[in-house]
Amino acid sequence: MTVLKTSLRSFFAHKWRMVLSAMAVVLSVAFVCGTLVFTATMNTTFDKLFAESASNVMIAPAEDEDSGSSFEGTGPANGVPDSVPGSVVDEVAAVDGVEQATGVVLSSNVTAIDADNENLNPTEGAPTMVANWSEIELRTMELAEGQEPVGLGEVMIDADTADKNDLAIGDEIRLVTVFGDYTASITGIAEFMVTNPGAAIVYTDLPTAQEMLLGGADDFTEIYVDSTGDVTDEALKQSVAQVLGADTYKLQTADEYIEENRDEFGEVLSILEYVLLGFAGIALLVGIFLIVNTFSMLVAQRTREIGLMRAIGSSRRQVNRSVLIEALLLGVFGSVVGFGLGVGLAVGLMGLMGSLGMNLSTEDLTVSWSVPVIGIVLGVIVTLLAAYIPARRAGKISPMAALRDAGTPGDIRAGRVRAALGGLLTVAGLGALAATTSVDKASDGAGFLAIGVLLSLLGLVLVGPALVGLVVRALSAVLLRGFGSVGRLAERNALRNPRRTGATASALMIGLALVAGLSVVGSSMVASATDEIDSSLGADYIVQTSNFTQLQPAVVEAVQDTEGLASVTPSLPVETEITLPDGGTEEIGLSASPASYVDEVQMDIAEGDFAAAFEQDGIAIDGDWAEEQGVGVGDQLPVAFDASGETATLEVRAIVTPGSAFVGSWYIGTETMETYIPAEARPLPWMLFASAEDGGEEQARVALDAAMEAYPQVDVSDQAEFKEMIQDQVGQLLNMVYGLLALAIIVAILGVVNTLALAVVERTREIGLMRAIGLSRRQLRRMIRLESVVIALFGALLGLGLGMAWGAAGQQLLALEGMPVLEIPWGTIIGVFIGSAVVGLLAALVPAFRAGRMNVLNAIATE
Repeated sequence: MTVLKTSLRSFFAHKWRMVLSAMAVVLSVAFVCGTLVFTATMNTTFDKLFAESASNVMIAPAEDEDSGSSFEGTGPANGVPDSVPGSVVDEVAAVDGVEQATGVVLSSNVTAIDADNENLNPTEGAPTMVANWSEIELRTMELAEGQEPVGLGEVMIDADTADKNDLAIGDEIRLVTVFGDYTASITGIAEFMVTNPGAAIVYTDLPTAQEMLLGGADDFTEIYVDSTGDVTDEALKQSVAQVLGADTYKLQTADEYIEENRDEFGEVLSILEYVLLGFAGIALLVGIFLIVNTFSMLVAQRTREIGLMRAIGSSRRQVNRSVLIEALLLGVFGSVVGFGLGVGLAVGLMGLMGSLGMNLSTEDLTVSWSVPVIGIVLGVIVTLLAAYIPARRAGKISPMAALRDAGTPGDIRAGRVRAALGGLLTVAGLGALAATTSVDKASDGAGFLAIGVLLSLLGLVLVGPALVGLVVRALSAVLLRGFGSVGRLAERNALRNPRRTGATASALMIGLALVAGLSVVGSSMVASATDEIDSSLGADYIVQTSNFTQLQPAVVEAVQDTEGLASVTPSLPVETEITLPDGGTEEIGLSASPASYVDEVQMDIAEGDFAAAFEQDGIAIDGDWAEEQGVGVGDQLPVAFDASGETATLEVRAIVTPGSAFVGSWYIGTETMETYIPAEARPLPWMLFASAEDGGEEQARVALDAAMEAYPQVDVSDQAEFKEMIQDQVGQLLNMVYGLLALAIIVAILGVVNTLALAVVERTREIGLMRAIGLSRRQLRRMIRLESVVIALFGALLGLGLGMAWGAAGQQLLALEGMPVLEIPWGTIIGVFIGSAVVGLLAALVPAFRAGRMNVLNAIATE
């Protein structure tokens, strides 16, 4: 009980010194809890959507394994969704136990365009869905305004799409599908009674949906079967299967339908959850350094107090327990606050999803009992682990320490054993990173990369204090010597406790190492892609959709009819199953193109004749695959085409050099594709290569832009624009990652602030003496700011150097996947280094201000 009282008294006496450590716990726990609440709410919301929309039995085409959700149905490569004959509705309606069978037509291979020629997609990459309005939709939607659509010239849209695009009843929109370009007037607006799944929804009547999406076929993409309630769903499913045939169609009960959709949605959501939790883990790791420093400094400042406790009979265990109890209080307080903040963060993320078109209601906010338990347990455990070493150090303080001045640091030199171990781990880690250059496959090198990152990070954290003297002196010689005596004082302060400086810098090092590593990888990807474009792309223009979906026939026809183009070469995706030499099979995606592809894209061919591969029954294959399977030019490959089910024997006529392919590394000619895939099942191109007539590039571009003006979903790029697009896409991804890493860097900055603030308290008497002998307030503040800058730059040097090593190793694995160029983004590296100095200045503002306000006499009298 005495230990508990002492711990409580000490905790509340030093509560303001622990605020920043508590903030580290709060932020990290909030990120974890917010992620768990947000993903749980998403699951709850979509479970409700699936449950509301499902019927007792669901019927879908057997060949379409992805037709579970009513918001899916993109269909096969030809852009036409798989369907069930309309006669099935009548057959099923006659089955005992069936109250009603309703056919639905749905597809997302549609572009909706308003009168201003703007794409109605809620966000780039989000789908536009077209479906027939039926009783099924009334389960999740309600008619809010106007009337239901009737006929080919009328449509109804969802309220969110109408609000975002300022659409009203009477406005006209265009719908571009595989079967044509349709203009229709809006007759009604429907509101979601559950969540908006993030899509733009356009409704038509049934005949119009069948005309637009199925080419007029009297078919359905799904059939909803409702029971009379006299039989179970499983029994009704068996009855339907007896009528239709067990394997003819995909039959599911409502529970199976909901479970399948939950699993599919959960797979996507779990990736997001793991990514967010990963960044939260990085923030927690950085926070450990902050907490270690806090308790180490508090123990050092309380050396006399702890020595007195030992002198009056407190045991080592009691002192140790006292520090751990303080850490427990800090962890519980920070975790509880973090949980509350995490719920608020989840609500904020829901609002962000709403701005992106996916409306999530706070009524579905799901906070299970496990969320606060996980958050609090995680926060407490991390805090206790971080405080364990300082607690042990406190327990070792002897009663004689009561005779020393408070605040005298204990071991101010980095331990030789620790430094040696850190150096060994660092060298081992760098060796593992270097080993990535010796592997033949990226998958084989992934283990080396992971081990190298872990060992080098751990090693540099351990060896960091031993590097303080060397690196800080070098930085000081460049940056601080010009500030005279103030600069020398700042240097000595940074060198005073290498272990503390190393821990503070290590927190910043982790975040900046990840930033640098990802920057190198991203820049190398862009450089490799642009180099590949320069060396292989012969076409003047590339035509593709902004979200990389397939191009509709109207778009292809418009490009082919453009004046001034000498050639237009489509690249069509063809899914196949190839029989291996050992009798096994492998799913392979081919690119089908006409012979003009050889002129548009220059490939590096290891063996054979690339042009011959585009002739009848020819094929070009990947070099790595050929070597692995022992296949060479002239060999015969049995190839089964998924779209038709037909099998052909194709002759290998070219082997593509590994890593040299611009679009895939397996090719056949369109003549071969057309021989084995009937017209109605042939895929749509996902990219067009176009070349202008000699000397007419400028005129051809103007004509091509004019031809694509009616299709805002399509991008036309020349080679320079195509390279810029790739750079922008990688840049957007990196910016998102940097934004998530900002949490860890913020925690690291808090660590710098905390270290300086506690150092000011620790050096109160020293500061008073310096002020007494003539150091001005301005000089004092400058000294603290310079000390902070040196610590920040020390962490930046370690982090950026380590990150570049990680990035270079990662690029070696990318080189095995066709990205051979190593590009160091020196602009980003230098910018981050300078930014670290700015961070150091900002982190020192409050500690420097507080130090400058100290009363000189009171500071000198401080015990």
